[in-house]
Amino acid sequence: MRRTEELEKPTTVPADNGEVTLLIARQVEAGHEAAFEEWARGILETATRFDGHLGYGLFRPATESGPWFLVHRFADHRAFERWQASPERAAWFANCTGHHHTEIARRELTGMETWFAKPGTTRPAPPRWKMAISSGLAIFPISLAGNALLGPYLVDVNFVLRTAAFAVVFSTLMTYVAMPAVSRLLRNWLTSAS
Repeated sequence: MRRTEELEKPTTVPADNGEVTLLIARQVEAGHEAAFEEWARGILETATRFDGHLGYGLFRPATESGPWFLVHRFADHRAFERWQASPERAAWFANCTGHHHTEIARRELTGMETWFAKPGTTRPAPPRWKMAISSGLAIFPISLAGNALLGPYLVDVNFVLRTAAFAVVFSTLMTYVAMPAVSRLLRNWLTSAS
């Protein structure tokens, strides 16, 4: 009978003080899915009471014997560490009777890595130099279009307000349009070994 196991926590040095997304894959023994789902929802809900916890997700397997995925999002690395070291989290792992699951993979994504993570996998993020080139390719057309289309209308606006307007437009377009498109177009290059 397999017991619940937790992989040793990898050391992560965040690239910045931004959000941390924790992606965990757990293999659940057949016949124990309902008990595992109840446990997983309980631990995820408990995490929401911690300052800096931004949300979570629980994803059922795509195939009958596939892994379950749990996702936590934290405002920063400090919030993530508070949850990891908490007695509440330890209590959930100490109380695992009635279901059998094993952690098979864990990824801690920080900063831009989250733009390059393929949903449903724990594939490593590309090297930072590839992420920098990709994000530069996404920023360039947004900057051109933003300056050409918005610039003339904002020329008389206060410098701080003008900068805030550009920041809102640029970050929205980067998150929802440019980075998904660039990461999809460059996926083979981003995931290649070279």
